[in-house]
Amino acid sequence: MEYIHYGTPYIDNEDAAAVIESLKSGYLTTGPKVAEFESALSGIVGSKYAVAVSNGTAALHIAAITLGLQPDDEVITSPITFAASANCILYCGAKPVFADIDPESMLLDNKSVEEKISPKTRAIIPVHYGGELCDMDAYSELAAKHGLALIQDSAHSLGGLVNGKHQGAYPGMQIWSFHPVKTITTGEGGAVTTNDRSVYERLIKLRTHGITRDTSQFIDNDETYGDWYYEMLDLGYNYRLTDFQCALGISQLRKLTQFSRRRKEIVEQYNAAFEKLPLMTQKTPEWSKPVRHLYTIRIADKSRRREVFDNLKRKNIGVNVHYIPVYLLPYYQGLGYKRGICPNAEDAYDRFITLPLHQSLSDEQVEYIIEAVSDAIA
Repeated sequence: MEYIHYGTPYIDNEDAAAVIESLKSGYLTTGPKVAEFESALSGIVGSKYAVAVSNGTAALHIAAITLGLQPDDEVITSPITFAASANCILYCGAKPVFADIDPESMLLDNKSVEEKISPKTRAIIPVHYGGELCDMDAYSELAAKHGLALIQDSAHSLGGLVNGKHQGAYPGMQIWSFHPVKTITTGEGGAVTTNDRSVYERLIKLRTHGITRDTSQFIDNDETYGDWYYEMLDLGYNYRLTDFQCALGISQLRKLTQFSRRRKEIVEQYNAAFEKLPLMTQKTPEWSKPVRHLYTIRIADKSRRREVFDNLKRKNIGVNVHYIPVYLLPYYQGLGYKRGICPNAEDAYDRFITLPLHQSLSDEQVEYIIEAVSDAIA
């Protein structure tokens, strides 16, 4: 069997044609495809506004900036996530606080979050880990109760529903990633969605150096200025997404239903096959209707994790581990975070193996992976 990647994009002739057409249009940076992609994304996730940016980390960064975080402020998030979910808090000079995860769903545990809330807490960043969705009804109530902002880290969860609602229906912001291993891709790319017009307008400026040409926002609104005039109102960044990347994104979004269906089929095959093996899989809570980005197993005997991992690698299966708890990374250890603060997260990390899950997997490859896992565990 040829090497099977844990995640890989599905790019067809329609996608390639969309990119070529965009390249020939003369717009290589910001053009009409950006707005078209933002509109299509908003429609899918249930938000009024979307701001496309260069990657998911940029989306987290500018979303965090809009909160106006100060050096003494704290933001609570999950340790089982990519480092960017917490790094965006550090970028703003605030302190990440890690709450533990639920051992079955692997999602941020809202009870642990409430225990971590202090007078310094300003926001919560729930992470929809692996595509499973946090209980946003519970988080919305918790945020309202304590006067906190919400940023959903939806990098893994495009197409999913919470309690029958789109993620964009909830207060605050949602961030998205379109990295090649995600359900849809723009190469690199990300977005922030929101229903708040004032937040949207600030995000637009932050994406482009803090600069605006919108005369209604000008401080110095001298009518003698010509069309060349613009104002810098924020310290922003160059986080723009190109027009041809958005052309790819539009084409990919048209296939989201197809991609989601295939991912669900593979998850169902895995779940049925692994039910009687001595391992745990990520459970779907009653409120979550996911499109899974990751499929993780947890080895019952954690002393065998490396053995099983290496066995699968030797069989050309691109297994991975998602994730090392963020606070165990050397940089965070240097900031004073201690081992033991989130025992469920640390135990899960010791047992994790991520199996391939993407819409390009064939039935033959899925069966091969299932057989290899069964043999390795045995």
